[in-house]
Amino acid sequence: MTVSLALDNQLCFKLYAASRAVTRAYKPMLDQLGLTYPQYVVMLVLWEWHDATPAHPTVKALGERLMLDSGTLTPLLKRLEQLAWVRRQRSARDEREVHLGLTEAGLQLRDQTLALKTRLLCDSGVDLNQADVLRDGLDQLLGQIRDLSS
Repeated sequence: MTVSLALDNQLCFKLYAASRAVTRAYKPMLDQLGLTYPQYVVMLVLWEWHDATPAHPTVKALGERLMLDSGTLTPLLKRLEQLAWVRRQRSARDEREVHLGLTEAGLQLRDQTLALKTRLLCDSGVDLNQADVLRDGLDQLLGQIRDLSS
């Protein structure tokens, strides 16, 4: 077998394995909050939007931000709405457009999440500077790959 095809030499596999490991590490924290990881990333964006509301806080904009389609987002958002953390409201000017917002309980969840996330990072022993460098490198990689597929 050629070395270039060895599994451990594949960046795609390392990204996949790292993603699964991080999601697994978050699971106990998210279980305490009653969130799945996909619901958590939705809430992260909605918390960002609460602090700096975009012109159109819609399901479509959320999908673009998370690189997910509406078929994936709709059940997540319905569940978050059932949990009373998210509000969905059809636009008065275009009923195909669904606007998103947080409830008071959804805002309070952010404070609980921050405390647990801080504990997770401290307990894991992750070097925060190395994590920042890795995140920046992944941002660059993602941008380059997106440019290829555009």
